[in-house]
Amino acid sequence: MSAMAGAKNTTHLLKQLRAFMKNTKYVSEELHAYIVPSSDAHGSEYLAACDERRAFLTGFTGSAGTAVVTQTHACLWTDGRYHLQAASEMDHNWTLMKDGLPGTPSQGDWLSEVLPSAGGLVGVDPRLLSSRLWDTLSAELAAGGHRLRPVHTNLVDLVWTDRPARTANAVQPHPFRYTGMNVKSKLEEVRAQMKKKNCSLLVVAALDEIAYLLNLRGSDIVYNPVFFSYCVVLTDSVHLFVDPAQLSPAVTQHFADEGAPDLEIHGYGEVWSFLKDKAAALEGKAWLCPLSSHALSALFERGQREVDRTPPCTMKAVKNETEIQGMHSAHVRDAAALCTYLSWLEEQVAAGHSVTEVSGAAKLDALRAEQDLFVSLSFNTISSSGPNGAVIHYDPSEATDRPITKDELYLVDSGGQYRDGTTDVTRTVHFGQPTDHQKECFTRVLKGQIALATAVFPNKTRGTLLDPLARLALWQAGLDYPHGTGHGIGSFLNVHEGPQTIHSRPQPASEPGLEQGMFVSDEPGYYEDGQFGIRLENIIRVVPADTKHNFRGRGYLTFAHVTLVPVQTKMLVPGLLSKEEVSWLNDYHAEVRETVGPLLKEQGRAAAYAWLLRETEPLG
Repeated sequence: MSAMAGAKNTTHLLKQLRAFMKNTKYVSEELHAYIVPSSDAHGSEYLAACDERRAFLTGFTGSAGTAVVTQTHACLWTDGRYHLQAASEMDHNWTLMKDGLPGTPSQGDWLSEVLPSAGGLVGVDPRLLSSRLWDTLSAELAAGGHRLRPVHTNLVDLVWTDRPARTANAVQPHPFRYTGMNVKSKLEEVRAQMKKKNCSLLVVAALDEIAYLLNLRGSDIVYNPVFFSYCVVLTDSVHLFVDPAQLSPAVTQHFADEGAPDLEIHGYGEVWSFLKDKAAALEGKAWLCPLSSHALSALFERGQREVDRTPPCTMKAVKNETEIQGMHSAHVRDAAALCTYLSWLEEQVAAGHSVTEVSGAAKLDALRAEQDLFVSLSFNTISSSGPNGAVIHYDPSEATDRPITKDELYLVDSGGQYRDGTTDVTRTVHFGQPTDHQKECFTRVLKGQIALATAVFPNKTRGTLLDPLARLALWQAGLDYPHGTGHGIGSFLNVHEGPQTIHSRPQPASEPGLEQGMFVSDEPGYYEDGQFGIRLENIIRVVPADTKHNFRGRGYLTFAHVTLVPVQTKMLVPGLLSKEEVSWLNDYHAEVRETVGPLLKEQGRAAAYAWLLRETEPLG
């Protein structure tokens, strides 16, 4: 690939890294390749600044990707959400490997091709690679006669001389009125599941799982209300490994109030010696998540490990009644903010006033911040006009900022963190006259969204079986989109939450399928490079379906609306919609009007309320 204007010059960084790969002061043997994952020691998707090693080394700032460096090559693997972004952010030193496209080799297969015929050594920080990926990559390399080796001194950190310090912000209790389940009850459920698997020890490393289990929230990672920690649950005690300076007396009182007064606090770094000691005298098994780091897993012998998704992972995904109500309430307030913004933006553009991607995002962010129980955004607002809409996870900046006009499509993907829930919503609009092609594409995206939203399916159906429903209308015209259709979402937790997902990719065995109480996104799209992007995203809730029969008592499910924001009907080709789809859209818009309208009036948003009435008029 050719160097892009404004791309970070990484020549000097790669030169230094390659020197460290040969330096036996830091590696036991000279490395032929070094892997830099997009992760921290907890398997987080979004990272604190101190953990953005791959972004530092490559210049690519997307949330997913893996860099692999040899003495002569530097490659980056990332998925379809980021192909355009990575190509624009990386310089001439890097080759983009488009994950998910036919013909793109896996990292293991590629390394087996470029390394010496046998005996190649590939290094990686074992804290940053999950045990599952470690096993997969080790097997691929071994098939070619190569070895994967842990490198305990992170080589990127040696190059990154001004690396930021790790954040350690205050941890706050998350009250029962928002959680609906106290810590004592959660621990009882966890231990019941541990007993079924003959496990005497559970390691919880995922930050959102710890926050959920202990009903605490933090702010160590921007937009994610989590804090750096580990939690170890034993049959008779619970141990939290965290910087004690982050805990106030209110946290101690919180544990007492929630039935866990004996929870023991240790320093964050003490988890390694603690687990090593427990492993030496372990009775039963140690339960670890497949996404736990290889460094954690390696503390236990293989025969000691129970590797499966941990109880808090599924527990937080299946919301209780308090969390469900909170999620719905948060989405109504969030809808009021987005409706106010779209109404204001339409007025500004029509009047010829200057609004850009950046200034528009700032306006929307400010409107969200006015809503009750608002804490922060749930991710950086994707405000993209015209060709920038084709950059799926576009991050507006001064360098890329474009005006929002009546001549181009405008895509806005945004969300908020509220005390009672997390939101994520995307709308695509045109303030002038869209082309017939844009309208057809938009209509097919909406047809896909409706198809998924109205699906009826057996309990525990996996998302891979539902994903084609959202794509079929696009496929019929020879179109598609290069990302998943749906992700889980937290309750004042991470905006992307597992284990449930709706994706065309084969999912791991640990993916449990959909069940009542889960929330997922429904977000098909279509993108033309250099032209425009279209995406419609609603959060939907898994609910029981009223079916005539119940085959073998399995139970059937469908979805209920959570996001309540109008779809711009002028973007539609009505003739492409069936009677059932028109009826669905009209019913949806009636619910939007009846639910969000009163709040807009209460907030004195007369212009937004008038806009809402117009945008929710029934389609004939």
